Amino acid sequence: MNRFNPHLPRLPRLPLAAFRRRALLRAVFLALLAGSAFLVLQLLTDERQRLQRAYEAGFRGQLDVLAERLRHPSGQLALRNADRPADTAQGSVPLRLPFGAIDFDDPAKAERAVEMSGCAQRHADGSEACIAVGQRASAGAFVYAVVRLQAGPLLGRTPGQTALDEVHRAQVLLTHAGQRQRWLAPLELLSERRGQLAGFATDADALDPRARPDRDFRGWLWQEPACVQDGDDPTTCARRTLLTLRVPVAAWREAARAGAAWPPADLPQLRVAVQLLGPDPQRGLLFDSLRPGASPAPGVQDLAASLQAGELLTVFAAQGEAPIARVQGPAPAGQAAYPWLTRLIRRLPAARLEGPLQAEATLPSGHRLRLEGDLKSVDRTLSATATRYAGYFGGLAGAIALAWLIVEIGLLRRMAQLTRRANALTLQLQRAPDQLPPLDVDDLKGRDELGILAGTLSELLGRAREHLRGEQLRAHQEREQWQAVGHEIMSPLQSLLALHGAEDDASRRYLLRMQAALNLLYGQASVGEALTQAQVQRERLDLADFLRQVAANAPYAGIEQVVAEGCEAPCEVLADALKLEDALTHLLTNAQRYRVAGTPIVLRLSTTEDSALVEVHNQGPTIDPARLATLFELGAGDAEGPTHRGQGLFIARGYLAKMGGAIAVRNADGGVIFTLSLPRAT
Repeated sequence: MNRFNPHLPRLPRLPLAAFRRRALLRAVFLALLAGSAFLVLQLLTDERQRLQRAYEAGFRGQLDVLAERLRHPSGQLALRNADRPADTAQGSVPLRLPFGAIDFDDPAKAERAVEMSGCAQRHADGSEACIAVGQRASAGAFVYAVVRLQAGPLLGRTPGQTALDEVHRAQVLLTHAGQRQRWLAPLELLSERRGQLAGFATDADALDPRARPDRDFRGWLWQEPACVQDGDDPTTCARRTLLTLRVPVAAWREAARAGAAWPPADLPQLRVAVQLLGPDPQRGLLFDSLRPGASPAPGVQDLAASLQAGELLTVFAAQGEAPIARVQGPAPAGQAAYPWLTRLIRRLPAARLEGPLQAEATLPSGHRLRLEGDLKSVDRTLSATATRYAGYFGGLAGAIALAWLIVEIGLLRRMAQLTRRANALTLQLQRAPDQLPPLDVDDLKGRDELGILAGTLSELLGRAREHLRGEQLRAHQEREQWQAVGHEIMSPLQSLLALHGAEDDASRRYLLRMQAALNLLYGQASVGEALTQAQVQRERLDLADFLRQVAANAPYAGIEQVVAEGCEAPCEVLADALKLEDALTHLLTNAQRYRVAGTPIVLRLSTTEDSALVEVHNQGPTIDPARLATLFELGAGDAEGPTHRGQGLFIARGYLAKMGGAIAVRNADGGVIFTLSLPRAT
């Protein structure tokens, strides 16, 4: 039984050739899916290699940029202070400058030194302070302080004045090796907006009349002429003010004179605090380096902003292998990525092997830089990007798979069932040609194209079965009719043959032709079957004499003006005289029907080495060239009426073929020529 429809018989298997287009369609869908996947993998591979090459090129360029930044004085400042301790409540450790000293006597040079080195720490109120030591001990063991702030009109100390509450003054606190030293430096004006500060080592807020300033402590205070805010009262407005100090450290001066190494080893233990006090009781403290919230000076860790995720910068001192600083790049961003996609990308071929990427550079100061990169960051970035587009590819693959499923279930499977049933119908027709079994496609009918096709085929086969039954009934009726006609004619024909039994009787020849025709058709189902069963007696026949007799007897058949040409010499052929005359009679009848009135029908005899050719030529309309190839088929004639059934030319061709000859037709000038060929007798 059929597993698709239990009411149908088991269907035969189709030959392999029937599956070619189906297999081709499936191969196309598979190729689409495989091609899409291959395209995605190729794009990911190319993008990964491109990103890695770009990363490697940018990596080496990044090291050059970092080295260039560290060659700058601000970078040198960061390198020299990489291990600087953090500020405490006692003050900050002085920065190590990348140059020998600060020219504190010149405001422009002092500010330029601060700008170039970037040593200033910025406070919330906009003030800035740079507290540092020089690079060389030969410049003196001093701590330099440069402070920029905004202040009102300057008030200086008069000679001999010991009370300092009404003047501007600087206070410096030094804490070193557990000892604390306080400097008090009142302002002594040299002009309205410029003054000098002399330092007194004292713990009191007022000066001892006998106190003398330290000659190594020096300082300056400058103000710009213009007010900070345009339109303010010049006598009371705030102006940009610059304070420069050089503070001696007694312990370092002794070590410097003794030729000790610079900077001193105990520099991290020194704490310095600088304050600027004014006469205003409400704003007595104009600046305080201990005020919290100050932004630190540039350091090596600031380079982290220039690094990419996963990169590590290691800084080595000029002497030694121990690193003085490690700068780690930012942590990888939390980009959403499928883990399986990340693993797939890491398995793709790349331009280089997996592993850390390293590059080194040496600065003029002797510091060595080592930059380590991580190529996995490229994979993470690519994976995050691919994850965002994975949905689009999934949708594309899903659409292809859905289309395949729809075609496979909705079309190919039903088409295969229809094809198997049609194949089974063909096998049944081969076993029983006269039977047309039904094609059961009720389960395949539907409103789609295949369903409409199945329904149409079923309806056409149903009509064909009805037509076949009608044709079989008509053939049966015709057979009975032929048998009845033959039975009714046979008896009178036997009597006529008895009356015209003499061999020289002209009527006997036509009676014999009638008897042969009746014997041929009597009991046969159709003209084709009768012609197939017909027997031909091939005998020597003088074709020239035969054509003369046919031309002479034609008027008795109602065909006038038949002329035989080329029949002067005998021409013997192998033929059946009765069948040949019957064939010529059909040709002459057609010529009589279509010839121009008053024109003759010519029987023209010609010979070749092994054949005799008879042309039947009439003047009249030509035949449509499209009909020449099918003119000798049964029912191909165009004559109308109950006596014209299109059998004459079909019978003529059949008789000629059984005699070993042939018949052809062609259009000639002004008419039509039928050519009969017969084998010559040897």
